[in-house]
Order: sequence, then C-alpha cells, then structure tokens
Amino acid sequence: QLQLVESGGGLVQPGGSLRLSCAASGFTLDYYAIGWFRQAPGKEREGVACISSSGGSTNYADSVKGRFTISRDNAKNTVYLQMNSLRPEDTAVYYCAADFGTSTNVQAICVTIDYWGQGTQVTVSS
Repeated sequence: QLQLVESGGGLVQPGGSLRLSCAASGFTLDYYAIGWFRQAPGKEREGVACISSSGGSTNYADSVKGRFTISRDNAKNTVYLQMNSLRPEDTAVYYCAADFGTSTNVQAICVTIDYWGQGTQVTVSS
C-alpha cells in the first residue's frame, strides 16, 4: 500500500519549534518532489514549502520564509519540515504531498499531487 505518513505535530507555545516528518511506505521518494501544505479551520489549503526530488531546489510561502526549512533524506525515504519561531497563525493541519517528477524548476514542483498524507495537527498557543 502506497502511503505518506506525517508525524511530529503537537502543541507548542509561540516562538517555539517543531519538526515534522513525512515518511513514505510502499514506494521510494527518490523521484518525487515533496511539499508541505496546511489548512487552518475555515480556510483553504495552502502550500507551505516544496523540495525537488534531488533536494537541490526549494520554495517557500512568503509567510514562512526565514522561519521554516524543508529538507529530505532519501536514504531514509523521509522529508522534514523544521518550523521555528512559530506563531499562532501557523496553527493548522499540516499535510505532506508527493508530486512525481525530477524537475528542479521551483515553479513546476508540487503542482500536480499524486499522493497525500493524512495530516498532523500543529497548534501554536500559550
């Protein structure tokens, strides 16, 4: 069974940090760009960050630039999202997603999603 499984969510105070993980089972992530998306209550799902299959290209939403870092370890078949300086407005369900392809063009990755994870809740509150 092909699936993506997120972990690492939880409750954190403003200014704190969390690291999310996205592990693939049933397939290799080597040929997939991986993105992190989030959806807050009452809002549409939005892209947060994306990394190309090789890890050589990344892009970020303006709202998280300088605070979040996406990375991948293809040997572990896992992608990470390090989130620092968290704010209450970062509260959302975070999803990872896989987009088949080896493009390094940041405009072309994480556009057509082939697989979604089930999501992990991140709550930033004092």
